[in-house]
Amino acid sequence: QVQLVESGGGLVQPGGFLRLSCAASGSISSSYTMGWYRQAPGKQRELVARITSGGSTNYADSVKGRFTISRENAKNTVYLQMNSLRPEDTAVYYCNARRVTTTLHNYWGQGTQVTVSS
Repeated sequence: QVQLVESGGGLVQPGGFLRLSCAASGSISSSYTMGWYRQAPGKQRELVARITSGGSTNYADSVKGRFTISRENAKNTVYLQMNSLRPEDTAVYYCNARRVTTTLHNYWGQGTQVTVSS
């Protein structure tokens, strides 16, 4: 059974930082592309950052230069370091694991709330 468990969310003041973690278990391996998405109230879920099995990364324009995604394959864990947080970063953040072979393997975590407010 595949499981993605996020942690590290919370309440932070503007300009602050948080680090999210996503621990993967089950059949998730280093061959998966791992990503962080977020969904704010009344908005669609959007990609924040993604890292491939080879370590290539891409980011949403709104977080470039502030957020960093990384992975630790030995621990089957992916991180999202979020600096210079803004109120518009407030959302539920979801971890995603994706691999395409002959079929699509796509898994989601339960989400962790990030609130940026003074």
